[in-house]
Amino acid sequence: MTAGKPRRMSNADTRVTARRTLIVIGLVLATAFALAFVYATRRVLVWAVVAAFFAVALKPLVDRLQRRFVPRRALATLLVFLAAFALLAILAAAILAPLLNELGRFAERAPELLRDVRAGRGPVGHLLERVGARQYVSEHSEQLRTFGARLREPAVGVLRSVVETVAGLVTVIVLAYLMVLEAPRITSRVLAAAGDGRGERLRRVGREVSRTVTGYLTGNLVISVICGALTFVVLALTGVPFAAVIALLVAVADLIPLVGATLGAVIAAGAGFLHSPTAGVVVLVFFVVYQQVENHLLQPLILARAVRLNPLTVLVSVLLAAELAGLLGALLAIPAAGIIQALLREYGPAQLRPKPPAGPDPRRRPAGPAHQSSTGRTGGRSAGPGRELG
Repeated sequence: MTAGKPRRMSNADTRVTARRTLIVIGLVLATAFALAFVYATRRVLVWAVVAAFFAVALKPLVDRLQRRFVPRRALATLLVFLAAFALLAILAAAILAPLLNELGRFAERAPELLRDVRAGRGPVGHLLERVGARQYVSEHSEQLRTFGARLREPAVGVLRSVVETVAGLVTVIVLAYLMVLEAPRITSRVLAAAGDGRGERLRRVGREVSRTVTGYLTGNLVISVICGALTFVVLALTGVPFAAVIALLVAVADLIPLVGATLGAVIAAGAGFLHSPTAGVVVLVFFVVYQQVENHLLQPLILARAVRLNPLTVLVSVLLAAELAGLLGALLAIPAAGIIQALLREYGPAQLRPKPPAGPDPRRRPAGPAHQSSTGRTGGRSAGPGRELG
């Protein structure tokens, strides 16, 4: 019997080990499958995340319009989206109309400009002559012509990219519209399934997330307006033509965190150098200084106040997200940090949760007549610390 007992224990240990091994293998396979699924559907997931971002930002406007003016949810959502599209169309027209006009004028003057460049005349010709590029162009004209011919070859790839971008934009718009439209039903079902206590906590988290996204958009718009206004002042003082259009382009580009000011600097500095080398140098120096001020002062302070995040948290979140996920990560870093903070405050340790507002202790009785009479019956003795009256 003693020989059979170790054998039974050995068999039980073997079964436990085999079960644990199978569980570990199953978890590894499930993780690999999940990662493969995310990688295969990464484009759709990115569209869904961007659509959810815009849906959270537009939902408060739809709710307010539905409560005050338009009872029907579908009509209120449609009006808000049409207003957003109209605003974007006006902004695009204000940017594209002068640009297309200038492109037409440039196309008419292109032969004359090309002759001036070859002869070393005009602002572009003088600039190329000063940097020694005109001689390089004249000596390598055949190679440049061959390179220009090769640029026409990937036209199919460019067309495919344009089609995919348009399809992604349409998908994001439709997803955001449906998310805003179905938000009340989804919210009510989730809260009903969660129960009273958990439902109230989820409601608080939802309000905090909505406030975070709205505050981020507002703060980002304020920073872009500041950048556009300062750019217009610098361009106007240096005499660069079409200062308003260029400043508007810079303001739109500055909506992108970290790299937006750099893109705007390329546009504005290029226009400045085409006008005169002095103007180009002044604009370039302005953007070098301004980008440091924006990245390390304006963005942390304004976005920290709008999103209620620590300025250091804002800066570190943007840097890490830009390194991990590129442009999309930089765009969504601050809202994601605000959402994580809201979840930690609600579901994290007690030290991270917001403290309740200070008020009277509900365990103490108010100092009314009954309290005074009770005190009189005790012979005027006052209750010490921790002793309840009555």
